[in-house]
Amino acid sequence: MKSTLGEKLFYGINYFVLLLLGLSCLLPLVHILALSMSDAHAIMSGNVSLRPIGFTMESFQSLFQGTRILDSLKNSIIITVVGTTLAMIVTILTAYPLARKYFIGRRFFMLAFLFTMMFGGGTIPNYLIMKSLGIINTYWALWLPALVNTYNLLILRTFFVGMPEEIEDAARIDGCGEWRLLGSIILPLSLPVLATLTLFNAVGFWNSFLAVLIYINDTHLYNLTVLVQNMIQSQSVLQEVVASQMIQADDTAQITPEGIKAAGIITLMAPMVIVYPFVQKYFVKGALLGSVKG
Repeated sequence: MKSTLGEKLFYGINYFVLLLLGLSCLLPLVHILALSMSDAHAIMSGNVSLRPIGFTMESFQSLFQGTRILDSLKNSIIITVVGTTLAMIVTILTAYPLARKYFIGRRFFMLAFLFTMMFGGGTIPNYLIMKSLGIINTYWALWLPALVNTYNLLILRTFFVGMPEEIEDAARIDGCGEWRLLGSIILPLSLPVLATLTLFNAVGFWNSFLAVLIYINDTHLYNLTVLVQNMIQSQSVLQEVVASQMIQADDTAQITPEGIKAAGIITLMAPMVIVYPFVQKYFVKGALLGSVKG
C-alpha cells in the first residue's frame, strides 16, 4: 500500500524535527570532545568547533596528574557499584512478594509506596534523619534513601505479575520453594527488565550531585560529578594543576582551564557511554514489558 502525499509529508517533518533534536544533543558533546583534544592556542583563539585542532592529549594528562580525579573516579565507582547492587537486591525482594496474590497486606504496602511518589519529607527532615542515624559523611547517606525507587519497583512488580501462572505452578510441582522459584525461574526470565532497572540505578548513582554536597563533608569522599562541577565553576583549575605538578612556566601554555574542564566532562561521561551499548538492546524491551503487562 503506497503512502499518500500527506503521510509522506508527515513522516518527512517528523524525521526533520527528530534530526534537529538529535543534533542539538550530539553537537555540544562533539564540541566538548574536540576541546579536550585540541591545542591550547586553538582553544584560546576560539577556532575549535566540531573537530580537534592541533590534536593533543595534554589536557587529559594534566587532568589526571594534577587533580584528584582518580580518587573521585574511584569514589564514583564505589558509590555506583555498591549502590546499584543494594538497590537491585532490595527492589527485587520487595517487588516479588508484592506481585504474589497470596501475600497478605500487599495492597496496603503498595499504597504506602505510591504515597511516597506524591509526598516527600523534604531536604531538612531527610538530613536530620541521616544525622540521627550517624551516617553523615558516609556513603550510606547516599545508598539508604535510594534503596527502593518506587517507579522502578512498579515496573518490576508489573513484570512479575504479568508472568504466566503456569510457570510458577510447574515449578512448585517440581518442588521449588520461594527462594528457588525466584532465583532459578523468575529472575532468569526477567533479564530485560532487570538490565533496564540496573541502568536506571547506575546512572542515578553515577550522577549523584546534590546528595553528595548535602551529606558528604570530606572533600576526599567527593565523587566525579562534584569534582567536575567544581572544576567548571572554579577559575583556579590551572593554578591547581600548576601547584600540584610544579609545571614549568613554558609548559603552562600547553594547557588551558577550558581544555581541562572539557577533559573532565568527557571523563565523567565516558563510563556510562561505554556501558550503555551493552544494555541498550534490553532497554526499550524491558521498560515496555514492565510497564504494560498485567
